[in-house]
Amino acid sequence: MSATPVLYLSHGAPPLADDATWTRQLADWSAGLPKPKAILVISAHWEEAPLTVGATAPVPLVYDFWGFPERYYRVTYPAPGAPELAAKVRKLLHGPGTGVHEAPDRGLDHGAYVPLMEMYPDADVPVLQVSMPSLDPHELFELGRKLKPLRDEGVLIIGSGFFTHNLSALRQVGGTDGQPPLWSAEFDQWGAERLHAGDVDALLDFQRKAPAAGLAHPRIEHFAPLFVTLGAGVDDAAPRTVIDGYWYGLAKRSIQLG
Repeated sequence: MSATPVLYLSHGAPPLADDATWTRQLADWSAGLPKPKAILVISAHWEEAPLTVGATAPVPLVYDFWGFPERYYRVTYPAPGAPELAAKVRKLLHGPGTGVHEAPDRGLDHGAYVPLMEMYPDADVPVLQVSMPSLDPHELFELGRKLKPLRDEGVLIIGSGFFTHNLSALRQVGGTDGQPPLWSAEFDQWGAERLHAGDVDALLDFQRKAPAAGLAHPRIEHFAPLFVTLGAGVDDAAPRTVIDGYWYGLAKRSIQLG
């Protein structure tokens, strides 16, 4: 059996569900993948050190957003828990200075369930979310490398962020497919070129090498899950972009390795 692919996706906000184009792109993407035995998500919206394993039994979702219509807070995604996957994660990360913590009441945040609702709407695949223990690109790359063996067991590893993310710097951009700000377009183009070239070193050093990096990511938590993805796909060919374009000016570039 070949290794399950590994993904980095731009997860959007709860209104992604109302975007017919993006929801179709996500659904088409998952339809072309082998159905995973389980899904492991590393989301931009959960930073906790040391690495922490979320709920392995059904618990409420984490509605970690504010100011949206009430209907977005009534969404459910009753995917099965993944205790066996949690045990494998603990085993892979076992070692000196690599303690793994538990948060049994911590449900999936919107970085996990918003895209999964479109990709696996039947909620029939066990899902586990773990925290990002650091924002250091090299540490996250190494985390992905350690998690890579899960791909041989049918686990779909997803780094969930946003390829550009600076809400405060956005101006009116004409809707979901309007003209992006220059800083978003420049960073997206640079990232696409580096991904296509397989230039992992440049991506890891993006804060110094990418144009408009400080504007595209004033805080890097939405780009950081990419490094877990790259680590988990370290021996694969260069990533391919599956989804591109912009959503209210933010680059929604999403990639696959394997």
